[in-house]
Amino acid sequence: MMKKAIVLLLLVLVFSCKEKQTQHNVSQKKVIIENFDWLLGKWQRTNDKEGKKTFENWHKKSNDEYVGLGFTMQGKDTLSKENMQIINKNKQWKLIVSVVGKGDDTSATPFKMIQKDAASFTFENKEIDFPNTIHYEFDGKMIKATIANNEMSIPFLFEPLKN
Repeated sequence: MMKKAIVLLLLVLVFSCKEKQTQHNVSQKKVIIENFDWLLGKWQRTNDKEGKKTFENWHKKSNDEYVGLGFTMQGKDTLSKENMQIINKNKQWKLIVSVVGKGDDTSATPFKMIQKDAASFTFENKEIDFPNTIHYEFDGKMIKATIANNEMSIPFLFEPLKN
């Protein structure tokens, strides 16, 4: 009887230690958030030049693709327009920006991700003059975006568009 009690006690100790070890390992695992959901919605630039209004609209097509439209208006005229896509191909996030010019000509410029955390990202393309880095950061209320190269940077402050 005493042997059975000792064996039972040892089994309880072994399994409880194993459970604690498993819980400890789970708590040490890093959680990596691979999404850009904070970018979703309609945004308006707050630091535009007088008489201009810039907007960005983002939606999620899938867990591996986000699509954005950016445009600047002056009165009823569209001054500039760009289609944006953040896409995950072969476990590498890319930003593709297509500037829509006069007429139907478009030019797609790819940027590769060089930095990402839960509320910011940076994409880069060193093969072009400007911008060769694009950075977005969400502070919980606003998006702060910057397009830059080594000589110049342009800040964009966006707040959610009120419907």
